[in-house]
Amino acid sequence: MDIDVTVKIGKGVLPTPTGAASGTFGYGDEFAGLYDPSKLGAVYTKAISLFPREGNPPPRLTETPSGILNAIGLANVGVEAFIEKKLEFLLKQSFATVVNIAGSSPDEYVRTLCRLSDSGVWGFEINLSCPNVKHGCLAFGTDPHHVENLTALLRKETDKPLIIKLTPNVTDIGTIAEAAEAGGADAVSLINTLLGMAIDVKTARFKLANRTGGLSGPAVKPVGVAAVYNVSRRVKIPVIGMGGIMCADDAVEYLLAGAKAVQIGTGNFITPGLCDSVYDGIVDYMKEKNLSKIDDFASLLQDA
Repeated sequence: MDIDVTVKIGKGVLPTPTGAASGTFGYGDEFAGLYDPSKLGAVYTKAISLFPREGNPPPRLTETPSGILNAIGLANVGVEAFIEKKLEFLLKQSFATVVNIAGSSPDEYVRTLCRLSDSGVWGFEINLSCPNVKHGCLAFGTDPHHVENLTALLRKETDKPLIIKLTPNVTDIGTIAEAAEAGGADAVSLINTLLGMAIDVKTARFKLANRTGGLSGPAVKPVGVAAVYNVSRRVKIPVIGMGGIMCADDAVEYLLAGAKAVQIGTGNFITPGLCDSVYDGIVDYMKEKNLSKIDDFASLLQDA
């Protein structure tokens, strides 16, 4: 049977539903040779800001049971260096290049997006949800009013796919997703990391210099699946699911919950070729269940 694994988002089409999550795949070239580009729908770049950022002081990464805590602090080269040194490699690939954008003010988000609007990138993922910076995106991502207004500002500047990345560190993530949709988003991606903390009991010191960080990995998958299920029933735009995907079955779980595409994050650190095996597993599952397109996953979930 013919299987269509493409995913339509706004005016764009992802070649497959499998993506590499922002902050876990660098700028794409760091993993070159470790995966099959034809099986990857998109690389969501490391967050790009208007100006370079050094990020938080070390230590800024620590392992936890079934996950990791990170407090990188959106360290990145800035939009000008990204265009000059990183973008060429990405644009030569078969997958979609989705630039993750972060900022500390609406103006910074708009200026960064506008600088990239004619660069040839496929679309944008707007980071409104980073929990490990002292000033910036988390403040926008927890307030529906701010989310809708910022999305509307960015929508005016581009007709390329606009994806709003949502934080789980809110009372009702569905309300935030509805605000993004009202502002003109083409899709939402969720979940970003959960706010967490780790303390070394032997030294009585924080394990992260930032004290708190973002929890990712298998420990957060049930939270992510529940959020995708909730949001996919609250909005009409596509939902991209992520959080704790370590194998193909994890990705299928998100698709059954209502996601149209998935992102692999922390799993890339453990298995650099994980995106390949996740893609293969999704295709095998579709063949087994006689599914012809990604939208068919939604019909399989049994409510009882």
